[in-house]
Amino acid sequence: MKNLLIWYPKCSTCQKAKKWLEENQVTFEERHIVEETPAKEELKKWIQQSGLDIKKFFNTSGLKYKELNLKEKLPSMTEQEKIELLASNGMLIKRPLFINDKVVLVGFKEKEWRENI
Repeated sequence: MKNLLIWYPKCSTCQKAKKWLEENQVTFEERHIVEETPAKEELKKWIQQSGLDIKKFFNTSGLKYKELNLKEKLPSMTEQEKIELLASNGMLIKRPLFINDKVVLVGFKEKEWRENI
């Protein structure tokens, strides 16, 4: 698998991540998180590969997250329901995502990216 950047072009953090990848000569394919929302199967695989709690994949500062009152609802949902919810709307997914065979990075923390890419 090639390097994949899943991002939202209007997101300033995503723009920083893309710029960082370019400055560090990391080749990648990019994918718009809303126009091509990750499918349930992809999300399931990435969550497993990342070793992170599924909660880390939610964009908790997003309007959609707040609108749907997910802070209250998530604790009682099954993992399958959470994955279906994430796959239903790209704006619910924390971004950017950087994915390849070795790593799944959620959000942009330069130090973490430098150490793992």
